[in-house]
Parts: sequence; structure tokens; C-alpha cells
Amino acid sequence: MPSTDTDRLREARVVAERYLRRERPLSALVVVLAVSIFLVAYAATSLLPAVGVAAVLLVLVRAPILKSNGTIRLRTDADPETVAASFAGPTPPVLALQWGVADDVVPADDRTTYPVSYLFGLRTVEMAVETRVPETDDGTRCVELDVTVNGSAWAAYAATIRDEGDATVVDVDYDAKRRFGLRRVPQQFVAERYRDEALAVQGYEVVARDAHFGL
Repeated sequence: MPSTDTDRLREARVVAERYLRRERPLSALVVVLAVSIFLVAYAATSLLPAVGVAAVLLVLVRAPILKSNGTIRLRTDADPETVAASFAGPTPPVLALQWGVADDVVPADDRTTYPVSYLFGLRTVEMAVETRVPETDDGTRCVELDVTVNGSAWAAYAATIRDEGDATVVDVDYDAKRRFGLRRVPQQFVAERYRDEALAVQGYEVVARDAHFGL
């Protein structure tokens, strides 16, 4: 059975914090690598060619050229009503790596905000999730999540929940609404490592995942 709400939040936060401890150094490594290439170019040539190399690196690292989307199938012992309530609540299971590292979880009607600080508290971003629960007539339950960061579209999730007798199955479609540069690639790979674990501690088994990551 999935854990109680208190256990679920605590265990998912532990996983999210492990993810953050590994993601931040890897993201910083991309910057260090870019600076190192610039310095090597400067040492091997002169300032002007090195500046050209730096400009190319800046474009490659920051240019929004990559996007992710895909589907996930989850299985749990919890009943469909409990699962639907969890997905429609302030801490949706599929967003554990987001609310798990947030400074706070602030629910208000159909919208929940997650302020996240970084750079030792010098910068803060606000992630917000708007929830919709459309009506269905086929016995399934649906929950839709629209995620924004500082007011800009970030991702959309649609969870279809159905009872299969001995278990509840959840099919999640997700689509990134924002492209990102190469500097975010380490973050994506680390997230893949911890996303399934964060779901597992909440009582969800990942049965299948079809992820697309690229141009």
C-alpha cells in the first residue's frame, strides 16, 4: 500500500534532496568545462579567437534547442479515489522532485506554488501548478496539471486513472512547454535516475516509461 501522507512527503523529500545534491554539482561542471575550453583556446591562440570560442560555447550551452516529452505507466495498490486525490492535491506524485526541494508548498484553491531558492538563497524561482479534474464517462478518472515557472509555461501532465481489479493503473502523458540548452542535460539525466525512486517511495511502481529527449 502507498504510504501515509506524512510518510510519503518525508520519504519523497529525502529522495528529492539526494537528487539535488547530485544535480547541482553536475550542472556547475558544465560551466567549469566551458570556462576551461575558453582558457585553453586563449592559451593556444590569442584573445580574439578565444572570444569567438566563448561566444559559440555560450550559444551551445544556453540556446533553447532541446525538449522532453513522453508517457509513464504506474501501478499501485491504492484505490482510484485515493490516487486521484493524490494527483489533484498540492503534492502530486509525479512532481516529487519539484515540491520535494521547494522551500514551501503553498496551496490555494486549484493552484499550488513552490518557491525554490538557490545560489545560497540569492535567487528564488516560483513554480506553480494549476490543477484540473475533467469529467469522464468511461469509468476512468483524469487529472491535468499545468506547471509554470515565474509565470511562464514549463510543462503539462495528464494522468488517466483506472481500476484494474487487483490494482490501480495510472497513465501519465507529459510534455515540456519550454525548451532548454545543453547546460540542462546533466539535470535531465540525474532526474531520470531519481524520478522512479521518488515514485516508488510513494507506493507507485513504474511499469513502463517512453521518454523522448532531443531536438
